[in-house]
Amino acid sequence: MAVIDITRAHGGTIKATKAAINEVANSLGAEYGVSHEWAGNTLYFERSGINGSIEVSKAQLHVYAELGFLMGALKYTIEREIERLLDEHLGP
Repeated sequence: MAVIDITRAHGGTIKATKAAINEVANSLGAEYGVSHEWAGNTLYFERSGINGSIEVSKAQLHVYAELGFLMGALKYTIEREIERLLDEHLGP
């Protein structure tokens, strides 16, 4: 099973960062059929072949996703898209 594991510092408040992450999740949901749900400061997401979470803390966020066999072949493409969306919504 392929895994995506990204930790990134952010300069915003938890509230602002969660709002930005929610925009990313909505974008991925609309484009790729990814469903998501917040539990505290952690966003859980899933669709066929992928499930994971984005945990927001005071100074950083942590993206963790497990990819099924078929999605694993697209790991680097998915990882780049997540990075691009994070850059777009949170800055580099």
